[in-house]
Amino acid sequence: MRAIRGLWRWRRNPLCRATDLAEAWVALAGLLLILSVAPLLGVLAGGAAQDTLQRSVREQHESRHRVTATVVRPLERSTLSVDPEGAGESLRSRVLADWTGPDGSRHEGSVTVGIDGPDPGDRFGLWTDERGRAVARPLDGATAATHAVLAGIGAAVAAAALVEAGRRIAVWRMVRGRYARWEREWERAGPDWGRTGTGS
Repeated sequence: MRAIRGLWRWRRNPLCRATDLAEAWVALAGLLLILSVAPLLGVLAGGAAQDTLQRSVREQHESRHRVTATVVRPLERSTLSVDPEGAGESLRSRVLADWTGPDGSRHEGSVTVGIDGPDPGDRFGLWTDERGRAVARPLDGATAATHAVLAGIGAAVAAAALVEAGRRIAVWRMVRGRYARWEREWERAGPDWGRTGTGS
């Protein structure tokens, strides 16, 4: 908005320098780019992330299977381990468990479960791959959509920051050029500036 006011203010002002007008145009161009290009890049990046993540969700749900495992014996307790998918279930206890894979094969291994004080014989859900090996919970569609939205917002903010940085660099260079011209003018005026009889 300041850019538009600046252009309007300088449009017929006899004190308007070319650099003042150039700064106002640079500011207006930066504003228009931020308002048009940044959201467009955000939408494109978010859409691309959404497609990729939803494809990953489908692949994970096709290749991972939930089976029922049985606690053989507790191993250790960890209060710092949390489910990376954020499904609300804290993973607190490490147990030796056995389970049957989707292909019918029997497995036994150490896994982390969300059971307080597990006892031998306790049953819990476990995600496995096609061969019955324990794997992480598959990504769900809502989490993937959230990640895609965040990616789009991040891309838009990065684009806006890049445009603003370019605008600031352009204005900084214009101001430095203006100061250099003023310096040359002062040098041309010489050390006699303001003295009586020097014609100034």
